[in-house]
This record gives sequence, structure tokens and C-alpha cells, in this order.
Amino acid sequence: MNNFTYYNPTKIIFGENTISRIVREIPSDAVVLMTYGGGSIKKNGAYDQVKKALKNYEILEFGGIEANPQYSTLMKAVELCRDKQVDFLLAVGGGSVIDGTKFIAAAVPFEGDPWDMPAKGAKVEKALPFGAVLTLPATGSEMNAFAVVSRKEIGKKLSFGAPPHTFPQFSVLDPSFTRTLSARQRGNGVTDAFIHVTEQYLTYPQGAAVTDRMAEGILKVLIDEGPEYVRESGDMKAAANIVWAASMALNGLLATGVVTDWATHSIGHELTVLHNIDHARTLAIIWPGMMKVMQEEKRDKLLQFAQRVWDVRAGSEQEQIEEGIRRTEEFFNSLQVPTRLSDYDLGEDTIDKIIENLKDNGFTALGEQKKVTPEKVRSILSHRL
Repeated sequence: MNNFTYYNPTKIIFGENTISRIVREIPSDAVVLMTYGGGSIKKNGAYDQVKKALKNYEILEFGGIEANPQYSTLMKAVELCRDKQVDFLLAVGGGSVIDGTKFIAAAVPFEGDPWDMPAKGAKVEKALPFGAVLTLPATGSEMNAFAVVSRKEIGKKLSFGAPPHTFPQFSVLDPSFTRTLSARQRGNGVTDAFIHVTEQYLTYPQGAAVTDRMAEGILKVLIDEGPEYVRESGDMKAAANIVWAASMALNGLLATGVVTDWATHSIGHELTVLHNIDHARTLAIIWPGMMKVMQEEKRDKLLQFAQRVWDVRAGSEQEQIEEGIRRTEEFFNSLQVPTRLSDYDLGEDTIDKIIENLKDNGFTALGEQKKVTPEKVRSILSHRL
């Protein structure tokens, strides 16, 4: 296990009807900008609850943050913040809204071109303080310092983060908001969380027994609760467990002491840029191919995954590994998440474009051992036709 320093300052306020507690977390004299997406928060009750909680505040609104937050949209919010001297942000929505709000928070005081933050890794010295009210569990953005921002006009989707400045000060996790989510949104959320865990866990043995067991426990919760959560929007037991599992999947704990992967995400981002496929669905397409093609590099952990997570013990080690991969793809399908490029009428030409984009972005040696080359990417995606 590697040396590590773990720090997460985000306060979690968990449970139904807890939005009212945000008044304890936001300075009473703050000028607050509430950010959100397409307006679903006005249907699920979150908007009204926030407005009621902040009735004594000066509060502005900025809606329209996309599912893959666009730089051009976020820069409009940056200008609004500068013009109105906003000093606190409140993201109300899913991971994309929270991601976009992190970018806004960092961009407002940034001197220079804010696109340099994700594109060039420009150093972020400070950011506006912000909190979050989560309405769609999936990305874990509510409890980490990282975000993904897109710039459609140049075909880029890039990550950035500036801990500790871009951690939410607090996040409200109310499982009741999942009631109004579609089955598609819920299935995407479980899939996203599952692959967040495997990107950190399915590498090679690193002697991190505690980290491994935490990862396996979260995966088993997602497997046990995920299908019911997708089928039954009113099951608050399942919803509560999924909400917390999604946050725990990407709050930094599962990366303690280990080298992580993230190749599936890098390839998936290109699928989203090219074809606007839901982020989680791109991961479900790529993950089985990644495990199959990188099987030798990941062999020990894939066997551990099959045995400990899927309880596969019969057959040879190779058969157990293959069964673990098969059951995972079957699990994604049980969440109503397609797992093939052909499900989206995509073929070899898409593979060529993805490889070209990865090369343009300098992503030619991905994965925990930097062995996912363009040739390996072609093989991975060819298995998903």
C-alpha cells in the first residue's frame, strides 16, 4: 500500500427533509447564486424548499446547466457572479450541475482564461465557497473536488479539480428527490457509481486490504439494491443506500493507498463528445471490453472481484474471471443500460474517431500501468460492436 494523505472537508447532511438546515451553513449576509439544470428541481420540490430556507437571503438564480456542462454556459454564470458580486454558490441538481458550479466557483476569481484550468492544468489559488443539494445520485461530485467540463465548439470534454478550493463546503443528500427520476436516470446513476468503484479497485494487488474491502462492500450494495431502486421509485430504503453508495464511490476513500485506472472514463468521454451518449452508458459499453482485453494486467484483481463480489467459486480461475465479467454486463442490462456500440447503431468508423481524438488529447498510454495504447483501445471497442 502506498503512502497517502486523505482530506475531505465536505459536511454531509443526509436524510429526508433536511434542506432547511442549509441556513446554518451559509453566512447570513451572503449574496447567493443558486445554480441548476433544466428545471426538474421545480418539479421534485427542491427549488421551493431552497427558496423557503433562504427566504431572508439575497438570492439570484442561474438555470440551464447542461447534462455535460458547457464552458460557454458556465462563463455566463461567471460574468453574472462578477457583475452582482456573488459570494456564495449553491448547486441544486445532479453531478453535472455540481461540476459546473465547481468550475464557476474557481473561474470567478481566476486571473486569465478560465479554460486554462481544465485544458492546461492552470493553478487555482482560490474559489468562491459553495454548497450542494443533490437530486440525482451518480457522480459523487457532491463529495469531491473534481469536475468535468465540455467545450462543444472544439470537441473537448476535460477534467479539472483544485482541492481544497473546489470541495463543496456541504452537501444535502435527500433520498426523497430520487422519486421523480426516470428509470433511465436511476439506472445510469447506479452504473456510474459501480464503474467509479471499479476504476479504483480493478487494477493489480497493492496490499490495500481496507481499501479493497470498502470497494467490495460498495459494489455489493449497488448489486443488491440497484435493480430495486431502478424498478421502484418509491423504495426509500434502496434509494438511501444508493445515494450514500454513489457518494462513497468517489469521495477519495477508495483511492487511498492505491494506483487507480480511469481509462474507461477517458474513452467514454470521447463517445459522449462524438455521439452525446449518456456518460454512464458510455462506461457500460466500454467496461466489459476493457476487462477482457486488459485481463492479464488485471488478472489477480479480476479473480478477487469474481470471488468476493459475485461469489463465483466454481470452475478454473480463468472461468471465474470470465464469469465475473459476464455477470457485470448482465447487471448493467438488468438496470436497463445497453452495453454495446451496436445498441446505438455505431460501428468501426466511431472507433476510428475515438482513437483519433484520444491521440489529439495526448491520451496514448492510459490505465494504472499506462498500457492502454491506441491499439488496445481499438481491440477494446471492437469487442463492443
